[in-house]
Amino acid sequence: MTDVVDADELLRRIQRGRDRAAEGARLWADRAQALTAGDPDGARDAAAWARAYEAVLRVLDEIVRPGGPPLTAEGMRRLT
Repeated sequence: MTDVVDADELLRRIQRGRDRAAEGARLWADRAQALTAGDPDGARDAAAWARAYEAVLRVLDEIVRPGGPPLTAEGMRRLT
């Protein structure tokens, strides 16, 4: 990444990353729920991935809104 970007472009990139993290957390949480009955090990792994994406989401939220209340994506389940 050698391009020089302004603050607006940096914010757009962070917001895109936040959107992708929210989607990843949602997908992995759904996968964990679907695997719970048939594959407990797979469900545990999927839940761990969902928590990892949620952690990234929280960090990016803190960058965009330092000290503000945590943002949640619509329909996002809290895993912790």
